[in-house]
Amino acid sequence: MAIRLGLGLPQMRQYDIGRDIPAVARAAEEVGYESLWVFERVIFPTPATQGLYGVPDLPWPDAYRSVADPLVSLTLAAAATERARLGTSVLVAPLHVPFQLARSLASLDAASGGRVLAGIGTGWSLDEYAAAAVAPFEQRGKVLDETLDVFAAVWGPDPVAYEGELTTIAPSEVGPKPARPIPVYLAAAGPKAVRRVVDRADGWMPVAQGADQLAEGWSGLQALAAERGRERPIEVCVRVNARYTPKPYENGERPPFAGSAAQIVEDLVAHAHEGIGEFLLDLQGSARDAEELKDVAAEVYGLARAAGL
Repeated sequence: MAIRLGLGLPQMRQYDIGRDIPAVARAAEEVGYESLWVFERVIFPTPATQGLYGVPDLPWPDAYRSVADPLVSLTLAAAATERARLGTSVLVAPLHVPFQLARSLASLDAASGGRVLAGIGTGWSLDEYAAAAVAPFEQRGKVLDETLDVFAAVWGPDPVAYEGELTTIAPSEVGPKPARPIPVYLAAAGPKAVRRVVDRADGWMPVAQGADQLAEGWSGLQALAAERGRERPIEVCVRVNARYTPKPYENGERPPFAGSAAQIVEDLVAHAHEGIGEFLLDLQGSARDAEELKDVAAEVYGLARAAGL
């Protein structure tokens, strides 16, 4: 079976989100992309309290200056498509009230005929936590665990009842229910986070940073799953933050997923380890507009399938 290919939707400031998100979503589905994805950034601090990903002095990319709300974006895509799965990569769980997030995802899944995939994580930005979080950064793991608990409760049979540190649900009918059990994927790197994937999630959402690193992480996750007695398979969707250039990258050592469509596909092939079921290609940052994004996405898709992916 071929690896599934997904496309990141145009949420950044160079796009007209009301026009471009539905247009790109339709075009991607017609080309053959099996899934459509959104990500979450809520503010662009100037100056930032910390560097990108918490790395000191690493600047935030200008593309983060304006990012459309992920669930609004995904709703626009849902209304414009029929088959493609609708994924979040990722929602920062502590920036959302768990009950409200569970209801929003359930409603979107019901409306789209069971196409939602919930990718969630804990994030890294202290500034975003200060602006929007339901609990301090230091409690991010606890909030994520409660969010998973609330998902299971709200999406399950009525009456729904739950009591946690942030959420209390008196026995209630809560609807609409998802059209089917919504798969939950987690972004995870550290030991605690990886254990949470094994114990609580349907899938894992790593970021591609090199073929060897991905292979090592996937091997370690499989070993931990065997150690902890997990029997059902772990789905894997790899986020690819690509930097497309019209001409091949020729300036010294090429970073992973930088360069022409052919070079991006070359890196996809190198990352296609056994057990990796899906790649999410986020090409929006380097496209000037929606027309270029559609063209590049179609070219990459065609070359990837021709390469046997």
